[in-house]
Amino acid sequence: MGRYLVRRLLLLMPVALGITIVTFFLLRLIPGDPAVIMLDNRATAENVARLRHSLGLDRPLFVQYLLFLKNIATGRLGESLIYRTQVLPIILGRLPVTLFLAVYSTVLAALVAVPLGAWAALRKGRASDQAIRLGVLFSLATPNYWAAIVLLLVFSIELRWFPVGGYGTTFGDHLRHLFLPALTIALSLTPILVRTLRHNILEVLRTDYVRTAHAKGLEAARVFTRHVLRNSLISTVSVLGVHLGFLVGGAVITETVYAIPGTGFLLIKSTFARDYPMVQGLTLMFASLVILVNLLTDMTYAVLDPRVRYD
Repeated sequence: MGRYLVRRLLLLMPVALGITIVTFFLLRLIPGDPAVIMLDNRATAENVARLRHSLGLDRPLFVQYLLFLKNIATGRLGESLIYRTQVLPIILGRLPVTLFLAVYSTVLAALVAVPLGAWAALRKGRASDQAIRLGVLFSLATPNYWAAIVLLLVFSIELRWFPVGGYGTTFGDHLRHLFLPALTIALSLTPILVRTLRHNILEVLRTDYVRTAHAKGLEAARVFTRHVLRNSLISTVSVLGVHLGFLVGGAVITETVYAIPGTGFLLIKSTFARDYPMVQGLTLMFASLVILVNLLTDMTYAVLDPRVRYD
């Protein structure tokens, strides 16, 4: 396991370098000058030139990129053009909100997907199976932002069951404030997990070792939990790991709709303000989270299937 982790981390270095190149240069293609946006009504040619020089925006792009890499190597991500302070502390202050939302969404999706997927597989072809599959198709066809707006209008504005936005101060407040945002993201993740788990369970039910377990007289519930469900979850975990990267993108939209003070809302705000260091730092952070999730997903295989070896 140790050699596998070292090898994976070494292979991730060129990936991380490629992410920095794409992030840095694509960001400069966005129309708009940060100096003009910051100065607003005071954006005369002289003031813009002076501010661009003080921010280092008049230097060649290659020099700016080397400074960006230097900041990363020294554990810094530069200074925000808008907040005029270091980027890393601001991101670390917002990151717990986004991580809480991501974990909350994953838990909700798992709590719904596992029972529905198992029930649909065990009731294959029946009315309940058809109803679950129809609900899966409807959920897949529902845009994330549209679901967020509908849930907000119904449960926050009309029924007043949940707050319109914010994060709260205590753990209970966090659960209440982020329930609708987490549900919004879970609605896009649950159908994928349900379809994958249903398919995997049907495949495992046809294997010889399941038939052997039933022939030995083992209880049906024990066979399902120890042999069928556990082996079916291996591929499901793989799919979950892949789609957790898309969950980060969904969090950006959801945090914006619900005005959640997380990194997704900060990314949208910084992009409109052309805050290059902040957007670069946030993009690098999002990419690092996706890479870490994929690595943890691979490690989870060994927990679910002891036959897996990292040679």
